[in-house]
Amino acid sequence: MIALGAHAEFIIAAYVGVFAGLAGLIGWTVFAARQTMRRLEELGDGQRRNGPAQ
Repeated sequence: MIALGAHAEFIIAAYVGVFAGLAGLIGWTVFAARQTMRRLEELGDGQRRNGPAQ
């Protein structure tokens, strides 16, 4: 393993925190996107656009 020295605990905790934060943001984004798509379908927007608006 890489020698992290005296600050190994802080370095590992920082990486764990960053990965947990990123996972939380990605999860939140996926949840919000699904919620938005469900709401659009409820409102009658049956068409999904995969390209730029024309």
